[in-house]
Amino acid sequence: MSSPAGLADAGRDEIGRMVLSAWDAFLDEATAVDLQRGTRLRGWRAQEVCVHLGVWPDHAALADLVADARAGGTGRPADPDPVNARVTAAHRDAGRDDVLAALRRAREATERYLADEPEWLDTAPTVSTVGRLPMLSVVLGQAYELAVHGLDLVSAGAAPPPAEVLQSGIAALADVTGALAAANGITGGAALATPDGGWVFAADGDGWTVRRLPPGQVPGTAVEAPADLLLDAASGRVNPVAALARRRLRVHQLAGLMQLAPIVTAAPGIPGGPILQLAARTLGSTGGLLGRLRGR
Repeated sequence: MSSPAGLADAGRDEIGRMVLSAWDAFLDEATAVDLQRGTRLRGWRAQEVCVHLGVWPDHAALADLVADARAGGTGRPADPDPVNARVTAAHRDAGRDDVLAALRRAREATERYLADEPEWLDTAPTVSTVGRLPMLSVVLGQAYELAVHGLDLVSAGAAPPPAEVLQSGIAALADVTGALAAANGITGGAALATPDGGWVFAADGDGWTVRRLPPGQVPGTAVEAPADLLLDAASGRVNPVAALARRRLRVHQLAGLMQLAPIVTAAPGIPGGPILQLAARTLGSTGGLLGRLRGR
């Protein structure tokens, strides 16, 4: 029996539904918004948000990841910051039609992968920006990025992403955290819970599993918040310490979350890193927030 590999075990049909729906929702936002309007990301208009997600002649992230998976996942993680800076600088003056076309090419590249690439690639490792992950987990990771950037576009006047897109983003967050926990031999897990339900992962040295949570269920170690706040805290858009202090975000069984904190050292850019760092800071303190959280 093969080792569990998180949501990659759900197969292409399920991953494709989640990711392509996220692309459709983001394209709807991008089509409706003024690309010249600023966003909550310092120095980034809606233009830059959309440009760095698109496929351009000088930038095709998914194709590079597929090539690495075919080669055995032996590449080195790219630093996303200089890559994003290069791509956004090169296309900062691109016309609206060109930007939207680049986004459509990115969606089409994902659709082609799911339709045309051999299925053995789905569980083959590829080197993402946070480390080696199964190719299908990296494809799903787009749902997290699209959900977070969809929330970024709200500050430029776009409608918020649909609830299911936010849930797909949280699923991707749970999946990548479980994958990196397993890769680092960490036994543990956590739930990412929202009023609309959520996702829970469990990992050990042999692999990881991810399953959906129904609304109202918050088992064991968990981070609980509205879906948009949970994604904003995971991505560093919102300071999780402040959200915790205001009781907009709740952490259950901090000690369990602390078991996962070493992932941040192994993969500093991991989605969810700010929440894991929060656990380390909170448990490492005397009094303060910890005193207010005991017994929850």
